[in-house]
Amino acid sequence: MQANNRDAGSLWDMVNAIHRIQEFTTDLTHEACLDSILVQSAVERQLEILGEAARRLSDEFRQAHPEIDWRRIIGLRNILIHRYDEIRQQTIWTTVISELEPLLAQLEILLSSLPNEQ
Repeated sequence: MQANNRDAGSLWDMVNAIHRIQEFTTDLTHEACLDSILVQSAVERQLEILGEAARRLSDEFRQAHPEIDWRRIIGLRNILIHRYDEIRQQTIWTTVISELEPLLAQLEILLSSLPNEQ
C-alpha cells in the first residue's frame, strides 16, 4: 500500500508534534509539569495535533499499519477537544513518558519507507 501525499504530510505532522512535546518536557519532572499551565497547555495542544493528523490518514493507510493503535491516538484527541473537563494530567504525563517514544520510532519507520518525492 502506497501512501498518498496527504498521508505523508499527516505522518510528518505526527512526528513534529511528538518532537515538540519532547522539547517541552525534556528535563521536567511530573511535578514541574503540574506546576506549569503553560507546559500542560502546550503538550495538550500537540497531542490534539497528533490525534488530528492520525485521523486525517486514509483508512487504507491505517488499515495497512495495524501495529499502531490509531483509534487510541484519535480517541485521546477527542477527549482533549470534546471532554476537556475529564482530562487527568497523570494520564497525559504517562502518555508522554511511556508511549510517545515508541510511537515516534514506529512513525519514523513508516516515513522512511515512503518514496522520496522531489
